[in-house]
Amino acid sequence: MASESWAQAVDEQEAAAESISSLQIKEKPEENGTVSNATDSSSGAAKSEGEGDAKPADDDDKEDKAAQSLLNKLIRNNLVNTTNQVEVLQKDPNSPLYSVKSFEELRLKPQLLQGVYAMGFNRPSKIQETALPMMLAEPPQNLIAQSQSGTGKTAAFVLAMLSHVDPNNKYPQCLCVSPTYELALQTGKVIEQMGKYYPEVKLVYAIRGNKLERGSKLQEQIVIGTPGTMLDWCNKFRFIDPKKIRVFVLDEADVMIATQGHQDQSIRIQRTLPKNCQMLLFSATFEESVWSFAQRIVPEPNIIKLKREEETLDTIKQYFVLCNSREEKFQALCNIYGAITIAQAMIFCHTRKTAGWLAGELSREGHQVALLSGEMQVEQRAAVIDRFRDGKEKVLVTTNVCARGIDVEQVSVVINFDLPVDKDGNPDNETYLHRIGRTGRFGKRGLAINMVDSKMSMNILNRIQEHFNKKIERLDTDDLDEIEKIAN
Repeated sequence: MASESWAQAVDEQEAAAESISSLQIKEKPEENGTVSNATDSSSGAAKSEGEGDAKPADDDDKEDKAAQSLLNKLIRNNLVNTTNQVEVLQKDPNSPLYSVKSFEELRLKPQLLQGVYAMGFNRPSKIQETALPMMLAEPPQNLIAQSQSGTGKTAAFVLAMLSHVDPNNKYPQCLCVSPTYELALQTGKVIEQMGKYYPEVKLVYAIRGNKLERGSKLQEQIVIGTPGTMLDWCNKFRFIDPKKIRVFVLDEADVMIATQGHQDQSIRIQRTLPKNCQMLLFSATFEESVWSFAQRIVPEPNIIKLKREEETLDTIKQYFVLCNSREEKFQALCNIYGAITIAQAMIFCHTRKTAGWLAGELSREGHQVALLSGEMQVEQRAAVIDRFRDGKEKVLVTTNVCARGIDVEQVSVVINFDLPVDKDGNPDNETYLHRIGRTGRFGKRGLAINMVDSKMSMNILNRIQEHFNKKIERLDTDDLDEIEKIAN
């Protein structure tokens, strides 16, 4: 049972999400379908039926790749400041490797350069430095690139599409395939922003629910959509002439292959394209299945990898607290909060039920609490994270939906109210690393506190300790002075 103040806090969080709800673009019935130019952010399409609908998570909130990818896009206002190294493997090792340090070096059309600067890009990001010269080269070069959200890869391939378009030709010249409706809209937003001063270039969404009259031909130069609808528009309805496509972009390949049917549909689209069409594929991860898929889509590629920042436990001090029940764990949590000052904390629970109970109890104790779990819409999650990042709430209670990729500089303490386990009850070491990796970032020291309430959870903690070869100490009163310095 949550208190009235807790219910009010939830209402505020959901109200905050309304500002983002404009992403759910409504269909505008027009004879030639729902289209926009590069400056029209009200471009319309009905929500796809099946393509892009989030699947309900289990009670322990397993990660949804598409939702996580969208969440990362929504919450990132700026490029990630990374020191990660770019690795390049050229299809012709003897060819000179070019990189740029400014957008002027790319000799862009003036209206595109104006759009780039209007978006706040002052200089190319690390991946843009190397990828853009390849993508803008003549003759076109194919590319497979690995990079995470926030590295500027969407802006890079959008700039390539806009650069290769001939606005005098009123037919599709660039196709961009995304795994879901929502991710397609995010790419469309970037095109609209970057093409703000290039209104001759038009954009249309190939998504289920965007109805076109049979026999019509698209006049928009850029088409963004999901694989099934894009395939139908190319083959079944022939709204698009694939032989005239100059650039084919496949974004979020790792998410794509996790969705049944998308992999086959993407390959079928690619097979209809001319041999001189430029193929660009992007993925955050490159497991063997993704690499195999990429090689089928992109012939003779250049390959760029941006090494993922290694999460480390070296800067994180780890403790555990012995308890006998859930209520004792809560009391221990209150004692910690009573003894030390904590800037901001993230508390991880295994199930939504526990997370909701704990958030309510903390709220009753007077804490400013935010709750994040898998049944929330992605836009609602983004609003909650933004509020937490802005300091409106000091405590974020969450399930595993928040274990990856979310950076809040003020987080000084991570508390595992429940230790992470897999479906078989074994320690989930990767999730443990991702969870406590939310602290000790940005060159600062971090603090992780693990709640242990049984012999089983103590066994799990010992196995985690052995896996990482890092000692996890029992927290007692003598440690409070030290953790006060880390936590505040």
